[in-house]
Amino acid sequence: MSAPGCLGCGACCAAYRVDFHRAELDSAPDGFVPAALTLPLTRSLVRMRGTDEAPPRCVALHGEIGVDARCGIYAQRPGPCRAFGELAPLGIADDACDRARRRHGLETLHSKAYNL
Repeated sequence: MSAPGCLGCGACCAAYRVDFHRAELDSAPDGFVPAALTLPLTRSLVRMRGTDEAPPRCVALHGEIGVDARCGIYAQRPGPCRAFGELAPLGIADDACDRARRRHGLETLHSKAYNL
């Protein structure tokens, strides 16, 4: 893994739904998330394909969770993905990260919890 248990993990990409505003889609002015990788939810919300499945797994996730996972659209990922576990690459975990890692049989990041 390229960072302390985070980059290369992918557990969060296979644990939660990813919903966000249509303004982030590449079909919108200044948008960047590939619209083809999403499903419409409402007039203003879309969801990353695969994150509504059971079990969830984002269509943009490549590789094996916990071993060599990577986001195929990392530079174009939506806001919820950018905000998720912002401090995990520094070895600072949060509850959502720990839950996702446990779902996949991975150890949690054993450092300070960062509570906002």
